[in-house]
Amino acid sequence: MTAPSTFGLSSEARNLHWLLTNLVEEVPGILSVAVVSSDGLLLLSSDDHRNTEARDARGARRSGPRGSAADLATVVSGIGSLPVGAAKLMDYGPVKHTMVAMDEGSLFVMSISDGSLLGVHGSEDCDMSVVAYHMALFVGRAGHVLTPELRSELRQNLENQPTGSRP
Repeated sequence: MTAPSTFGLSSEARNLHWLLTNLVEEVPGILSVAVVSSDGLLLLSSDDHRNTEARDARGARRSGPRGSAADLATVVSGIGSLPVGAAKLMDYGPVKHTMVAMDEGSLFVMSISDGSLLGVHGSEDCDMSVVAYHMALFVGRAGHVLTPELRSELRQNLENQPTGSRP
């Protein structure tokens, strides 16, 4: 996680950290994950060192997105907002998820609650259906606890980190 420790956090915040860590460690092909608030601010992120350890199907070293976890949060926020506008114009209801498939990877964005988003960057060999399934499990478990108070606590936790341990 981006925080060196969850010491001093509420049980809900520690639980979200655990859920995010579990998502990254349990699902093959996930390179990085970000939870973003409705206003585009990073709340939680996977460990940066995970990106450098990922390998594709050929065994070649793969890296996550260039830049910091805040950059991934910006991308997730931007990709999350466009389909919301389209859904309003089409009057088809709220957006559940968005996927961008690229030659060498994928980006999945799923709504959590109150405009918060879960973004997952996957390797080119990840099984998109498995990633989407585990993202839905995360959203189901995290959505009801991601209250305004918890979002504020997570944001404050990121802001209080020493500069060297920030994403």
